[in-house]
Amino acid sequence: MEAQTTIICPPDLTSRPLGVTVQKVIKLLPRKLFKAWTTEMDLWLAAPGSFLGRPEPNTPFYFETMHQGMRHPHYGRFLYLEEPGRIEMTWVTGQSGTDGAETVLTVELSPHEDGTFLRLTHAEFLHEAARKSHEDAWPAILEQLEERMSRPAD
Repeated sequence: MEAQTTIICPPDLTSRPLGVTVQKVIKLLPRKLFKAWTTEMDLWLAAPGSFLGRPEPNTPFYFETMHQGMRHPHYGRFLYLEEPGRIEMTWVTGQSGTDGAETVLTVELSPHEDGTFLRLTHAEFLHEAARKSHEDAWPAILEQLEERMSRPAD
């Protein structure tokens, strides 16, 4: 995948400085994790069959998750893709998520002796409560990523 540098309507990262960074070594190769974030979200995060979109800069995507019996739509657009090392996307969810704010999620993938060093940065939250809920959620979500993407294919 070729990196793209011209972003249509880039998000303003200066207006909302609240963010969170989570780091984890995952026992999967960077290329496998890149695919998990760009074309295989419905194998580990999204409800099966709900992911719509193509991994191309300036291209929108949609998926939904189920949590505590409730449906949670997620919208965004890919901003920057550099296979297999970097994914940048906007991330919009509803109440108790980003509260409709367009946030920016960056996933950086570096080879590591035990697989891949993943650094996830989620920026531009409207308020501290949204930042804190994502700070609490992302470690469990990354555990789920490793667990589900490590399963043998059927």
